Parts: sequence; structure tokens; C-alpha cells
Amino acid sequence: MTSSAPEVRLDHARSSRIGIEEAIFCENKTAGQLAHILDDLAARGRTALLTRLNDSQLAAFAPGHLATIDYDATSRTGFFGAVAAPGGAARVAIVTAGSSDAAIGREAARTLAYAGHASEIIFDVGVAGLWRLLEQVERLETMDVVIAVAGMDAALVSVLGGLVPGVLIAVPTSTGYGVANKGETALHAALVSCSPGVLTVNIDNGYGAACAAMRVLGVAGAAAVLQDVSTGT
Repeated sequence: MTSSAPEVRLDHARSSRIGIEEAIFCENKTAGQLAHILDDLAARGRTALLTRLNDSQLAAFAPGHLATIDYDATSRTGFFGAVAAPGGAARVAIVTAGSSDAAIGREAARTLAYAGHASEIIFDVGVAGLWRLLEQVERLETMDVVIAVAGMDAALVSVLGGLVPGVLIAVPTSTGYGVANKGETALHAALVSCSPGVLTVNIDNGYGAACAAMRVLGVAGAAAVLQDVSTGT
């Protein structure tokens, strides 16, 4: 490694403990810290998911690192190294209330894709035009997990909670005016949803919602294996 950042200690064993790799949260990290992290990963032959990566940080990367990054400007995420495309049918749907919530929805989708999980994303189906959502319900009913991304009053969360049987993960966003209060109103609305069993992550945390979905899929997969063993199939 050519760079030094003693304040950085990567958790290379996280995946072996919990099944989810450490992601690199780039916001507020210096160019030197990020260079050190990428040097470390490259030396170990590791890939990584980079979140909240901005254009100026990306431009400061060494050419050799920059050439290996798949960057998505909407979600501000990057895949460092060669990451295989997800395979199989989507078991997770990501539903955004408005186009202003697209970045957070894309962050969730990219996080899932990095980990090898296909997802289906449905944009701009907020309850102000309820017909747009109702057109998607039949498809959403087939999903193991639905991630609802919504700001303002986050009404989408409760409506979906009354329509679909899968695990519902709410992502309140900072979209909205005035008393939306940078997502706090949406957060409170999701937490007090009258729909039973809604799970809620922090404001604008598409990454966290995707990780929660992966934990659900992991438990479901383990349960299926146990069922196969118990039935002898």
C-alpha cells in the first residue's frame, strides 16, 4: 500500500460473521483516507461497495483505482473492483413515492446488486395518484420483501402495509417542505403506521434498508434448507 491513514481500520471479517460485507461510507472522508482504503482493498484483491461518494472524491482517485469503479451518480454509489451482475428472479421490490426519492431507492437497489441480489424498482407511485400504485399491487404481492421509500407524510408506507404480505421495510426520506422537517415527519409517520409489522430504518438510509432485506432473505434461505433436510428432499 502506498498511502497511510492510521485512523482507518477495515473490518475484513464482517461478511464471515454476519453475511454482509462492510461498505465504505465515503461522506466526510478525506482523499487520503479513501486512497488508503482502496489501496488496502486492492492489495487484498477485495471488492467493496462505496456509498455517499461524491463527484469530487471520485475525481481525486488514482487512475488505476478510478478505472475499476462502477459509479452511479444518482445513488452516489460505486462498486470497487469486478462485481458480478445479480442472477435469478427478484425477491425484493423497491417502491418510491416520488421521483425526488429516486436516489435513495437507487441506493437500496445498488446495495442489493453489489451483494448479488436482484431487485425490481418501481418509481413514482405515491398515494397522491393512487392508481399508479394499485397497478403494481399484483406484482408486489409476489415479493418476499418490499422496501417503501417515501418522504413528506410517508403515506405510501401504511398503504403498502395494508396491501402486500411480504416483509415491509420503510425508508423515510428528507423530501418535503416546511414541517416535513428534513424527513422527521416521514420517520414519525412510518413509526406510528397503523399497518401491522412495518419495519423502519433511518432517514434516507437506502443502504440500511437493503441490508435489512438481505438479513430477511438469509433467514428465509436458511429456513428453506432446514425444511428440505427435515422432509428429506
